[in-house]
Amino acid sequence: MNLMQWFSQHAVSFTLILAYIPLIATVVTTVVSLILVRATLRYSEASDRGLALAREQFEREWAPEVHIKMARISAREPRIYATNLAKVSALMQMVQLRKVSMAVPSLRYFLNEPLVGGTTWSEDISKRFFACTGDDYEGQIAVSLTFYAAGRMYRTDWFRFQVQVRDDQLLQLTPVNIAVRRVQTVEPRNATESRRELVMDVAGDAANNNAEMAIAAAASREG
Repeated sequence: MNLMQWFSQHAVSFTLILAYIPLIATVVTTVVSLILVRATLRYSEASDRGLALAREQFEREWAPEVHIKMARISAREPRIYATNLAKVSALMQMVQLRKVSMAVPSLRYFLNEPLVGGTTWSEDISKRFFACTGDDYEGQIAVSLTFYAAGRMYRTDWFRFQVQVRDDQLLQLTPVNIAVRRVQTVEPRNATESRRELVMDVAGDAANNNAEMAIAAAASREG
C-alpha cells in the first residue's frame, strides 16, 4: 500500500523526467556536434597550412634561379656568364644591357640557347658591350636576362658592375652587387604565339634536314 502511494505521489515527476529525456539528448547531441565541428575546422586549417608549406617548399626547390656575371678577360674582351642554379632547365631568350643612369636598356639582343640546371653558359660580348658604353665611360652597367622555364617566361633582376672604359679599352669590370630579388614572371601578350613560333622553327628545321637527306640519297643512287 505504501509503495502504491509512493508511485502515485511521484508519477508526475517520472512523467516530467521522461518528457525531458529527448530534450537532454538533443542538447548533448548539439554540444558534441559543435565540438566535432570545431575539431574539424582546426584539422582543416592545419591541413591548409601543411599544403601551403609543401607548395612553397616545392616552388622554392623547383623555382628557376639564374646568376649573371661579367668578367674582364682582356682590355678588349668582356665576357658574360649565366649560371643556372636551379634544377629546372631554362631557355635563354634575351640579354639586356644598360647604364644605371639610364631608365631604359641601352642594348638588347636575342638568344635561343638552352641552359640546363647546374650548368654555365658564356659568350664574348665585346661589340655589344662597347656599343653600350662608348669609347670613354666610367660608371655602372646593369645586365638582365630573360628566359623560358617550366612553360613560363622569367626575367632576372639587374646585376650591376662598375665599369671603366678609356680610349675604347676596358680598364675595370668589377661586380657591385648581386640581384636583390628573385626572378620575376613575364607574361607578354604574344607569349603563346612566341612559343608556337619556336616549335614551328624546330619542326621546320627538322623537315628541311630530312628533305635534304632524301635528295642526297636519291642523287647518290642515280650516280
